[in-house]
Amino acid sequence: MDKALSDKLMAVSVATLATALFKRGLRNQVIQGVHPVKAKGVNMVGPAYTLRYIPAREDRNQLTEFRNPAHPQRVAVETCPEGHVLVMDSRKDPRAASAGDILVTRLMVRGVAGVVTDGGFRDAATIGELAIPAYHTRPSSPTNLTLHEALDLNVPIGCGDVAVFPGDIVVGDDDCVIVVPQAIAKDVADEAVEMTAYEDFVVEKVKAGTPVIGLYPGTQEHFAAEFEAWRKSHNR
Repeated sequence: MDKALSDKLMAVSVATLATALFKRGLRNQVIQGVHPVKAKGVNMVGPAYTLRYIPAREDRNQLTEFRNPAHPQRVAVETCPEGHVLVMDSRKDPRAASAGDILVTRLMVRGVAGVVTDGGFRDAATIGELAIPAYHTRPSSPTNLTLHEALDLNVPIGCGDVAVFPGDIVVGDDDCVIVVPQAIAKDVADEAVEMTAYEDFVVEKVKAGTPVIGLYPGTQEHFAAEFEAWRKSHNR
């Protein structure tokens, strides 16, 4: 992933990206119901590498399946490229775990940028202490084989009611996760950086007692002049 793009996305919030995407007509890019296992204080940024689950069928999903070296879940853990985010379509069903701490640890060691599921993780407390951003709906102990079958790798999926295509840019902060279409990621990141600068200026003004009308959004010209002066003094 382009470092300049990554650096910009590391410095903006999911909320700001959601507004930038909304301006472009994209209303449904925040993955619903998914939150950090534990807040990290830094963003997760990377291209999507996807894994799709379907409902499990008993004759196909016994514990012996994990001995199969071609099992898609295991293959995903070993093939997700460094710097990418593994995004799992777990059918919005956290009753069975999408993965546990051993697999997430392996992703971390391999340099994967993060892991997202619209299901749950087992060993969530341990995963929360790992140095890899992880997002799920809630902790879950049963193995995924009880309800889900890992089937497809790096195909278009739905995760938390959001379409995720391989290579889409996935950004997570301490609130939630958003998917930015790859083709517009640079323009969205540039706008989000500009929006963030203005929002930081606004926060300072509001803390100092300034009313928001005319300030946010900026509809009064004198605030534009004040913002330009603020940018120069803050090297923004």
